[in-house]
Amino acid sequence: MIWLILAVLLWGILHSALASLKAKDLARGWIGTRLMRFYRLLYNFLAVLTFIPILGLAAVTPDRKLYLVPFPWSGLMVIGEILAVVALMVGFLQTDAMDFIGVRQLEASKRSARLTTSGLYHYVRHPLYSAGLAFIWLLPYMTANVLAINIGLTIYVLVGAFFEERKLRREFGQQYANYATVTPMFVPFLKGNKKLR
Repeated sequence: MIWLILAVLLWGILHSALASLKAKDLARGWIGTRLMRFYRLLYNFLAVLTFIPILGLAAVTPDRKLYLVPFPWSGLMVIGEILAVVALMVGFLQTDAMDFIGVRQLEASKRSARLTTSGLYHYVRHPLYSAGLAFIWLLPYMTANVLAINIGLTIYVLVGAFFEERKLRREFGQQYANYATVTPMFVPFLKGNKKLR
């Protein structure tokens, strides 16, 4: 189980390091500004590709059932997971799905970045993280290996969100600072959701 947690954390460190501004600046120096438009697409491809060995490790690691939530509670959990998937899709579309994947960057004209504060982003600053965490923790059937992956992913999301917050504050400055003071990080309605001034 510990190896699975460490594998997910190693994946998370690699994923976060490649998303950093420092890594992007380093890549820009190596490959040039013209080829940097492929960076986000390649980054997402590598994120998926490098997670496959973790799933393989989980498949060959001996596993055991920890719990199975009985009906009707398991049904409520599945409904929660469905809502989490819907929230993931909505949040994904609200951030400009083509930009998120890396396709928009392939266009010749460069668009300036904009801070999304409407839709799900009005309620939480990181709706994709919130929905992802809700999905993995609402599984009604839990095994030791799934628990290990969930723990690793949760640590990755919490640490990754901290670094993403720093990056967003650098990119958007006071606009993001104002947004962060009125919008909770992960849990809606945790603190007031007043309109930005």
